[in-house]
Amino acid sequence: MSVQNDVLWRDSAAALAARLASGELSARAVTEAHLDRITAADPALCAFLTVAADKALAWAGALDAAFAKTGRPVGPLHGVPVAIKDLTDTASIRTTYGSELYADNVPAANDVAVERIEAAGGIVIGKTNTPEFGFGAICGNRLAGPTRNPFDPRLTSGGSSGGAAVAVAAGMVPLAHGTDFGGSVRVPAGFCGVASIRPTPGSIPAPKRPLGWDTLATHGVIARNTADCAVLLAAMAGMDLDDPTSLLAPFRDGADGGVGSRLGATADFGAATVSHAVRERFAATVARLEGVAGPVLRRHPDCGDAMATFRTLRAAQISHAYGPLLDRHGERLTDTVRWNIEAGSGITAQAYLEAQAARTALYRRFTALFRDIDILVAPACGVMPWPNEDGEVTAIDGSPTETILDYLGVTAIVTLIGFPVLTLPAGDADGLPFGIQLIARPGEEHRLIGLGRRLERDAGFVHRWPPDPALPD
Repeated sequence: MSVQNDVLWRDSAAALAARLASGELSARAVTEAHLDRITAADPALCAFLTVAADKALAWAGALDAAFAKTGRPVGPLHGVPVAIKDLTDTASIRTTYGSELYADNVPAANDVAVERIEAAGGIVIGKTNTPEFGFGAICGNRLAGPTRNPFDPRLTSGGSSGGAAVAVAAGMVPLAHGTDFGGSVRVPAGFCGVASIRPTPGSIPAPKRPLGWDTLATHGVIARNTADCAVLLAAMAGMDLDDPTSLLAPFRDGADGGVGSRLGATADFGAATVSHAVRERFAATVARLEGVAGPVLRRHPDCGDAMATFRTLRAAQISHAYGPLLDRHGERLTDTVRWNIEAGSGITAQAYLEAQAARTALYRRFTALFRDIDILVAPACGVMPWPNEDGEVTAIDGSPTETILDYLGVTAIVTLIGFPVLTLPAGDADGLPFGIQLIARPGEEHRLIGLGRRLERDAGFVHRWPPDPALPD
């Protein structure tokens, strides 16, 4: 790896975009630098399922030719490498959904999120690892993995956007796309010491989603800082008439959006199972926050029925989407996928509607709280990273969990209400990153982005480089 390439992969997306827009760098040079970095670092970390080197270099060449002709960048992501989670379709690039059933699947068309990234000049460099169909606490499947935490390769990167978080944390890409149902961009970001945004559902449209009014799952973004997250989010955001949840309001950046925000904090929403280690680190983090942003109100709404509600709605949707696959290929699915599908098999219409009513009531309790605060702070996961070899989380602090989803309580509750979330690294814990969620009202990503920039600047809530897997110990 050249000295120049060694420098380039450490640049932020914003820095790369500025140098590319000025003509200082070529898209090909930036792409080659990151491909070199993937070659050096990924064998130890397993962040990628597919590296699309030829296509990335061809697109880089086309961008360089366009720039030479016009003297202008194609868009805000001109020449910046982006990784796409392998649950999302990419034209002419293998898309497996983390399943051996789709090991050779090559879509004919891009998902709209990918289409918009390329229209903004982004270079899709590859597809990041994920559990089968995104279901699982360990980011691995029968095709590849597990993805390893860059701060301790024995440990999990988190599911299900673990490949995306590791690729960003280790410098293989400056930007990564992810998806989030119960915490799938937030947990890996927290475990790997990077930033992420789970936007208000509908901000990034999903026009091919069979359940058009579903707002439990959404696309998300992962980067090494808040500003870079905002750039990628802006590229993907915007209305699509085929997605009835997509927002009509334009995405707003937030240079000053967090100034004067009133903060609240909760370690567990009064309902989530949270380990002692996370509680201790979160208490210290809130104390640091108060030193920078002023008083923090300790308060949360009544969330007593939230996890039961989440489990019902999630199970019903998964059973609807994947039940036919279980019938046809059950023996070829992982145990975790089968468990997730079977969990919804006995849910009645009455139980489903009662859960939707409970979700509505929970949302209104949160809006009541947000009359007194502007941003609520919570941990990004209920536990710290654990060994990949241990598999699913079945106990916390020695006590058995009711289900394998319980460690996600602090993220699943936010999924239910559909409020946007910025995840930031809030410091080290025994050598491991510790992440927090910053939660705002729907449509107020600009407030999160503004506060995130402030906390990065004034509180030191920033990415730090992990040990380099490309170098000998």
